Amino acid sequence: MATIYEVAALAGVSPATVSRVFNGQNVSAEKAKRVREAARSLSFTPSRVARTLRMQSSEVIALVIPDIENPFFTSMARGVEDVAQAAGYSVVLCNSDEDHGKEARYLDIAISANMAGVILAAAGDNCDLSGLIERKRPVVAVDRSPHGFDIDAVTVENRAGGRAATTALQKQGFQRIACITGPRDVETATQRADGWRDAVRPTGPVEERYLKYADFRVDGGHKAMHELLEMAEPPDAVFVANNLMGVGALQVLSPRVGTAPAMGMAVFGDLPFAAMAPMAITVIPLPARHLGVTAAKLLLDRINGDDQPPRTIVLRNHAA
Repeated sequence: MATIYEVAALAGVSPATVSRVFNGQNVSAEKAKRVREAARSLSFTPSRVARTLRMQSSEVIALVIPDIENPFFTSMARGVEDVAQAAGYSVVLCNSDEDHGKEARYLDIAISANMAGVILAAAGDNCDLSGLIERKRPVVAVDRSPHGFDIDAVTVENRAGGRAATTALQKQGFQRIACITGPRDVETATQRADGWRDAVRPTGPVEERYLKYADFRVDGGHKAMHELLEMAEPPDAVFVANNLMGVGALQVLSPRVGTAPAMGMAVFGDLPFAAMAPMAITVIPLPARHLGVTAAKLLLDRINGDDQPPRTIVLRNHAA
């Protein structure tokens, strides 16, 4: 069965214009003619558009992210906006600051404003999506998947990435490899720590004392790195589970370069200004914009009536 996107492409208009034609809204006669001819050519039926009309939703989607200052999430937002704008939708960017209460208020606003759908990078695993689900508002989880809700999700290979980063340090000859990861209640943090465990387990007992939980921010990486260096037997390398904590860890390690034993470092996510770092750093790059693009396409499919079972798309990442 043809989709609204195929009709739009053939007619040379946006999917939103196709929706307006079949919903009886004001569209120029020339555009309406092209849309109806394309629909007939593709045997398109407007039932999906009618479903969107019955939901009485606006042509606005919400993107809720946990940290607007993190370049990873801003790049993801760019991917969402590019796809949404091309389809005739506007994006409202909501910064939860990793605050569950603030996140809940944004989700309530999405409902009260009749937004067409939500793309959510959750502040934690216990996010409540019941209000959106009950009102049949489509939701796509991106980067992080809340527990207890069967929704579409777009993620990356978190565990495999943590394992690859740690293995890269092992190949460089480091033996006491620590891990700085995010909060315990965030899926990406626990998965990346599990990847670290996968890599160190074959070489001996997993030293959980070398695992530090932080807040996915610069200060968290800074504090955790200090704690590791103050240990009686500090690590000789560290895997840091996101880019901002990597900056914090690097702030601690940089003054030591040349005055202390060499310290290895690997980071999950592109490290800002990595080329200026005074030491070699292994980076596991993340497809941030591609995450946003993929999530936006999934959400638009749902808005336009796609009713297949929820699916999870896992994007690949590779050591650089």
